[in-house]
Amino acid sequence: MVRVRNMNVFVVDEGAGAATPLLILHGFPTSSFDFRGVIPRLGRRVVTLDFPGFGFSDKPADYSYSLVEQADVVEMIAQKLELPRAHLWAHDMGTSVATELLARRAGGLLHLDVDRLILMNGSVHAEMAHLTPSQRMLRRPILGRLFARVANRATYKMQMKRVLARPVPDEEIDDQFTLLALNDGHLRLPRIMGYYDERTRFRRRWIGALEAFDRPAMILWGMLDPVAVPAIAEALARETPDAVLERLDGVGHYPQLEAPELVVERVTHFLQG
Repeated sequence: MVRVRNMNVFVVDEGAGAATPLLILHGFPTSSFDFRGVIPRLGRRVVTLDFPGFGFSDKPADYSYSLVEQADVVEMIAQKLELPRAHLWAHDMGTSVATELLARRAGGLLHLDVDRLILMNGSVHAEMAHLTPSQRMLRRPILGRLFARVANRATYKMQMKRVLARPVPDEEIDDQFTLLALNDGHLRLPRIMGYYDERTRFRRRWIGALEAFDRPAMILWGMLDPVAVPAIAEALARETPDAVLERLDGVGHYPQLEAPELVVERVTHFLQG
């Protein structure tokens, strides 16, 4: 646990070597736990965290859960771990935290040098995304709070299996839900889901940051994702000057769970290129 803004933030810092460290940002509504199967195979120092409101991190009822504040937490963690330079790999909600960090970099305000960028299955272009029924409900003020209160393991499994194209063990999804519900995390979901509106509000800032990014980038995409559809990947590849689009055929929204070996292969090749 690392203390940031009077909150405990769960951090994983594993591996070593001369290679540039890799900083991983997870998605909604899961946690850094999603990456535990790929981290040991990457052969370098990897740093990841559970954003406030997720996983093992604190989940205060009176926190904003803005993506801007989540980016602040990432910067503070990097400083505390003495991480001045890193590759950045982001999934789902984490892709928008990454673009906020890149916007700060473009303005000369980021204290972390981003060497290479990987964006994976995130609805950066919110207008193109196809939200799940649970996401749509969570965005509605009253219905969202009611839905969060009655959400259970069975409903979570049903929603997760909507976004997967390949089988993932039930035990994996059970563990995800356990971490989600830990310390009343499920009750924070309606407030956290407010991040989706920020994707529209800050669209020009965040897409502009990608347009200005002058380092190598990879758009790594499960092409059967029903939420962050392939059209989003194609748009990101066009907008980011030095980006390559890596299509993962037959893979859905969680490539790191559905095809970990393939993901490690593509990520390792990109970072060594």
